[in-house]
Amino acid sequence: MGTKDSDLSNKASNDAAKPNIAFIGLGNMGAPMAENLLKAGYALSVYDLSEEATQRLQQAGASVADSPKDAASNAQVVISMLPAGKHVHSVYLGENGAAGLLAELPKGTLVIDSSTIAAADARMVAESASKLGIDFLDAPVSGGTGGAIAGTLTFIVGGSADAFAKAEPILAVMGKNIFHAGNHGAGQVAKICNNMLLGILMAGTAEAINLGVKNGLDPKVLSDIMLQSSGRNWTLEVYNPYPQVMENVPSSNGYKGGFMSKLMQKDLNLAMQTAKDTDVETPMGAKATELYAAHTVENGDRDFSSIMARHDSSVLS
Repeated sequence: MGTKDSDLSNKASNDAAKPNIAFIGLGNMGAPMAENLLKAGYALSVYDLSEEATQRLQQAGASVADSPKDAASNAQVVISMLPAGKHVHSVYLGENGAAGLLAELPKGTLVIDSSTIAAADARMVAESASKLGIDFLDAPVSGGTGGAIAGTLTFIVGGSADAFAKAEPILAVMGKNIFHAGNHGAGQVAKICNNMLLGILMAGTAEAINLGVKNGLDPKVLSDIMLQSSGRNWTLEVYNPYPQVMENVPSSNGYKGGFMSKLMQKDLNLAMQTAKDTDVETPMGAKATELYAAHTVENGDRDFSSIMARHDSSVLS
């Protein structure tokens, strides 16, 4: 057998060893994540309410299922990327007396939920999965649609070490940075802590730049000064909220794309709910939540850096 034949044989053997995956939820994040799994040679069965979304994956090589149960019928791994906790609860635990997907899965199935939901919801599903002998991981992501397309997402994972070890090679196809945050629910807690801080930083950075501009400073000069001073932070480094200070960011493109303000609001609300459930004070997080709640009334679909408009509405024009 020649070298080329040997390489083809090894590829076929490696692909055969890969588990079949059911992917549920093909939105702006889920679809490119699923596509990266297909490119890596995984066999995928997909489900989504959107026919357009499933057709996209079918053209990429996935098989399309009529329900989550059908998608998982021949899968060793189930991955979900759903909008909110109620959807995760409905898929896995069922509703209105109907059994959820967990009741249909064989023991030993690995379930990876990459939705961003309340930690309490993740723990509830994990507890039910554990009773059925199913490995459940909460694995929310950071990195946005760009990271999902490029396969450079950050996965923040909660669950057992054994389940994490099984999931890591699969997550590595879709992400660049993969963290085991702790036990069930830890992934969700870490994610909302990060995004609460991000919301605070963005609101504060916009406020500081506005103060300088209203007092005669050039926004780029001020940003450069703060970037090299003790106020330096991620928003100044890679995501400046003031238009035309930085190229290739939403603020310089009419606040289009990126991470929508309504999604930041969702994550801040989750952080506040977790703080309430665990009796933790988060006064700055609460203020950021209040600011984004007001902002998203008219700007929910704009990138979260558009909080700059709270100080200067002309940035939206």
